[in-house]
Amino acid sequence: MLGGAQPARADDLPARRTALYAAYDQQLQGLAQWCAARNLAAEAQTTKHWQPAREPDKQLLFLPSESFAPPWKGTPPTAEQADWWQKFVALRKAQAERLFALAKQALQEHHLAAAFELAAETARENPDCEPAQIILGHQKYENAWYTPFSVARLRGGDVWHPKYGWIPHGQVERYEQGLRWVNNRWIKADEDARLHASIQNGWRIDTEHYVVLTNHSLEEGVALSRRLERLFEVWQQVYLTFHMSESELNKLFVATAAPRPLRKQHQVMYFRDRDEYNQALVATQPNISKTLGAYFDTTHTVYFFAGDEQDEGTVNHEATHQLFQETRAVGKDFARRANFWSIEAAACYMESMVVGDGYVTLGGFNEGRVPAARKRLLQDQFYVPLSELTAMGMDAFQRDDRLPKIYSESSGLAQFFMHAHQNAYRDPFVAYLDAVYLGKATNETLAKLMGKSYEELDREYRDYLHSAR
Repeated sequence: MLGGAQPARADDLPARRTALYAAYDQQLQGLAQWCAARNLAAEAQTTKHWQPAREPDKQLLFLPSESFAPPWKGTPPTAEQADWWQKFVALRKAQAERLFALAKQALQEHHLAAAFELAAETARENPDCEPAQIILGHQKYENAWYTPFSVARLRGGDVWHPKYGWIPHGQVERYEQGLRWVNNRWIKADEDARLHASIQNGWRIDTEHYVVLTNHSLEEGVALSRRLERLFEVWQQVYLTFHMSESELNKLFVATAAPRPLRKQHQVMYFRDRDEYNQALVATQPNISKTLGAYFDTTHTVYFFAGDEQDEGTVNHEATHQLFQETRAVGKDFARRANFWSIEAAACYMESMVVGDGYVTLGGFNEGRVPAARKRLLQDQFYVPLSELTAMGMDAFQRDDRLPKIYSESSGLAQFFMHAHQNAYRDPFVAYLDAVYLGKATNETLAKLMGKSYEELDREYRDYLHSAR
């Protein structure tokens, strides 16, 4: 938080992480060669690419696994496949121990976000690592790790279906046959669709952090809820110090009992198409037809619509606004008078998310709106100096004739503050967001937290974007 915004920085932590990953990669490549020598082509590829490439202009964040899951299903493995799996798991468990040890060091050195990231990576390498899973807020149930909400549903006899969401275990077969359980009777899917034709009577999909109401289809609502839950997993890592204090994280690292209590569920309304979206929201937002999604703090709801126009970046952007405003208390009329750009910058940064197998990347010179920011600055010579940008409140920002260009610049600045100088500005930038949302930021807060004048930061930003050429 703002009062402790610039903790002592452990300059060698990035180096220690790099060395750890390099040593692990050598072990993985050695095992991949072992597989190739035995004609285990699939296993060799899995091992070789288990550790994704790390790029200096991107964050690599891992999504923890629930349990160890061998790649073969149904067909028993050969003796050599079983041998590979045993070796692969052993390597992962050893790496998990090293990662968690480094996570504890990072916490001791006041690198809170890095500590949490390393805990998540630990749980990906070794889903059986109880301390890491507890830090992430998970509970163990029948030899796997889940959120508290999921544990409650599982104990109640439900299962999570990737198409239909939470349904009773005994109903799975009929759902897959095209039937739906409504009002204590089985009906066909097309009849179920008629009953949910209006958004007021739409399907309700409940997950750990979201309630999605949709009149498009149950399947689309479930798919959106899965994307939003993934967004939450990533957001809580990226902006950890916004929603968690150092004392809270310290308690999680020494916890041996129940994880954190269930957070609130965020409300999402997902319309069948753009026309219904426009009609429902035009009275609240006259320019709604120009948007692809919207978050209204008055209703505490984020709104989207299905169809070809739906944009993944917009979903991440608007849902990020919702998380910042609803995860903890915020100040009254924050950013009304200054610093509004930062709110949009943080949301624009989440537009850059690229999903991999068990991980995501964020940021990148060629992702989101950063290419546009580079063009604006380096080719068009357009740039609003930070001294002017930070002085703009919400009204001035939104009414500016240069708004599309300023949005691009804000995205570029987010990339800069999250990645420049080996991520040295990342923690101060999140502290700046904390001050903005609390309503405590002044025109000079960003400069003070960065320890640089706005003129110096302007020059560094230009040099940073120029370095991507």
